[in-house]
Amino acid sequence: MSGPNSNSLNTSSDAQGTRVHHHRSSEYSRLCTEADATLLDDNNPRIRRDIIRIVAQYLDSQGFTSTKVTLYDEANVKQQRENNYISDVVRLRAAVLDGEWGEVDRICASAYLKDKKHILYSVYKQQYLELIDDNEPQKAFTTLNKHLKPLEAQQSVHGEFRDLCYLLTTKSIQDAPAFRNWDGIASARERLAEYLQSILEFEIVGRESEHQHLRPNRLVTLLRQAVAYQIESCQYHAEAVPLVPSLLSDYAPVVVPNAEQGAFAGHLGNVKCTAYVGPYAQLIASGSSDNTIRIWDTDSAECLATLRGHTSRIWDICVDRAGATLFSASGDGSVKVWDIRDLHKPQCLHTITADDGGDIYSVSLNPLESHIIMAGYDRKIRLYDRVTGRVVQTFHGHDLSVAQAVANPLGNLIISGSKDQTIRFWDMMSGSCVKSLRSHLGEVTSVATSDSGMLLLSSSKDNSNRLWDLRSLKRLCRYKGHQNTSKNFIRSGFVGDSLIVGGSEDGMVYLWDRESTNIVQRLDGHQGIVYDAKWNPKRGILCSASDDWTLKTWWFNPQATTNMAEL
Repeated sequence: MSGPNSNSLNTSSDAQGTRVHHHRSSEYSRLCTEADATLLDDNNPRIRRDIIRIVAQYLDSQGFTSTKVTLYDEANVKQQRENNYISDVVRLRAAVLDGEWGEVDRICASAYLKDKKHILYSVYKQQYLELIDDNEPQKAFTTLNKHLKPLEAQQSVHGEFRDLCYLLTTKSIQDAPAFRNWDGIASARERLAEYLQSILEFEIVGRESEHQHLRPNRLVTLLRQAVAYQIESCQYHAEAVPLVPSLLSDYAPVVVPNAEQGAFAGHLGNVKCTAYVGPYAQLIASGSSDNTIRIWDTDSAECLATLRGHTSRIWDICVDRAGATLFSASGDGSVKVWDIRDLHKPQCLHTITADDGGDIYSVSLNPLESHIIMAGYDRKIRLYDRVTGRVVQTFHGHDLSVAQAVANPLGNLIISGSKDQTIRFWDMMSGSCVKSLRSHLGEVTSVATSDSGMLLLSSSKDNSNRLWDLRSLKRLCRYKGHQNTSKNFIRSGFVGDSLIVGGSEDGMVYLWDRESTNIVQRLDGHQGIVYDAKWNPKRGILCSASDDWTLKTWWFNPQATTNMAEL
């Protein structure tokens, strides 16, 4: 046996390994990550123009000159439209100040202002108020119905449109609560002109930014800053400066959990499955043979909610990316859809029942989260449309129960593993089986795809987990050492790009090096079969579900002694 010292950790496939230490990211970093949408408004016209300039600079630096020209050509068409819009606002401001309402109507009908509803509402409101002030109720009524009523949603304060209607019955504009401060036509025109001027200044400042100096390699500089932030805010820090291999996913160092972090007790039966809730895994969900799903606080291990409604054991669960909806598959022959946004009052939104009422062993979502994939005892896989509320495709072909069915990352295939010892690939649109693999010598208990979509991992009751190349459908590796032979669904999955994790009947969580197939860690702590173990890169933790009625989370603790197998 050999293991890391307090400052090192062997995790990679080469002999050098990776040295990391645990790091608690600051509360500020967490809040910044969660507030990404508020830090940068990508709908701001100035920001959009900045992005176009930065992308064009990068294209030019890489020799994609014609692509850059095409980008600018398309951007210039939109720029011309925006210039026409500015010209119309200039003319509109002058017409308002002069009270030329015929000209105002012509300008507001232009193609460049017809979608600027906030401007149109403000202008027509001024026109309407002037007609009321001039004691022309019939013309005011026409303006109200023709122009203001369609723009009611643009009212600046609640109840303003109601008060506009009320003005048709009053003696004075000040009689309506929303217009008590009305001080005459001239002052109101000046305030509207100031509002239009502020719009012009915003647009003109945006144009001026286009003449600011653009620093060389601006796009690459911003990407390096983003990666540096990801590394700094990560839970674990590498001692050597890491080389980030891809920009397609957030940076997460490869670590091997070596110590128990938390124990989650409360279920009254074995825990079959687990899933993380929310983009930052603040919560963990679990399904049990006690017929319930529980939702736990990841940090405190406190049970925050218990979902009741199923009449048999929970075989599988999944959660949407937002952490708002949970899906549970049960031995009662149904999949339930739960709203878990309010944990004080979680609600079952819908129940989907299989035709024959047999156990449903697997539930998952397609990449767009528009469809539910469910499979089980009746040997069928069903694709359920969440919008129409019906099964839109049924996949037939397995000879025995289907243990698990998932979509590939592209969303064009469903991959299923069955008790008939086969793995099948189904075309999502036609429902036909396009390929079948028969290599395992026992029932297939789980299937999982890598984030890249290039690899497939399968588990079987032949005491092995197998890795497949999804492009060639060739078997690459076999992972052994654990126990998976009896009537249980032992599942396995990926830990980043470098490790494989799986449960075992001996009560341990096993981690293998993906390329060498060596066991790099055995996590010993459960008192019964480990059915499921899932990794969360945001938190740097594993969560395992066991026959001993508990969940456990595992992390890397530099001071902990490890149960590390020799590579």
